[in-house]
Amino acid sequence: MALNPDLIVAPATSSALAAKNATSRIPIVMIFPGDPVELGLVSSLSHPGGNVTGTTAAAGPGIIGKLLELLKQAVPHITAVAILGNSADPGLALQMKELRVAAESLSLRLQLFEARGPEEFDRAFADMTRARINGLAIMGSTFLPHRAKLAELAITARLPVIAFLREFTEAGALLSYGVNMSDFVGRGAVYVDRILKGARPADLAVEQPTKFELVINLRTAKALGLSVPPTLLARAEEVIE
Repeated sequence: MALNPDLIVAPATSSALAAKNATSRIPIVMIFPGDPVELGLVSSLSHPGGNVTGTTAAAGPGIIGKLLELLKQAVPHITAVAILGNSADPGLALQMKELRVAAESLSLRLQLFEARGPEEFDRAFADMTRARINGLAIMGSTFLPHRAKLAELAITARLPVIAFLREFTEAGALLSYGVNMSDFVGRGAVYVDRILKGARPADLAVEQPTKFELVINLRTAKALGLSVPPTLLARAEEVIE
């Protein structure tokens, strides 16, 4: 590290891994990566044991699989769900493992469609149409800057979409279930402050999300000709009309 910084903030799984590979000395505060234990970023959540700590998007087993459960509840007739993912995302393999378990329990056919960026979206959606897909889950925050384009393509393809971040639903996805990222990411500043005041990353437990919100976009449901069950609407933290 030529600049010899006092601390590194790593705002994604890939940057956290790159930072850890680059130094074992400089403190690293990770923001919202996938399971940091499985990824080798920390020894355990309660006792990180090295120079890395911070927050994680991982909240224990079942949360990622919950996306498929909610999509099935919103659109009971779906039988085949596409997963749009980026193979460059180190957390994708872990997510797919949990999604496959959930898909089997829901009797859903699951198929991964990869796209590294917006230049591959049209091809991915054309492949979904050929594969007779009738539901879509968008994984990873790497697609966040392109959420409006993805929502537009999904509506054109008549695909109900669920995502992990509410920003996708605000842009036109049918629903989302996950952490309010704008609230949770700010928790990273607490780690930065404590480390700069002398705390060791090894002694600071990794913080997991404990609150998840369901957001439903009724405008999109109407565009897709869907009627979201009232029981699901009653559970939503927010309904976009």
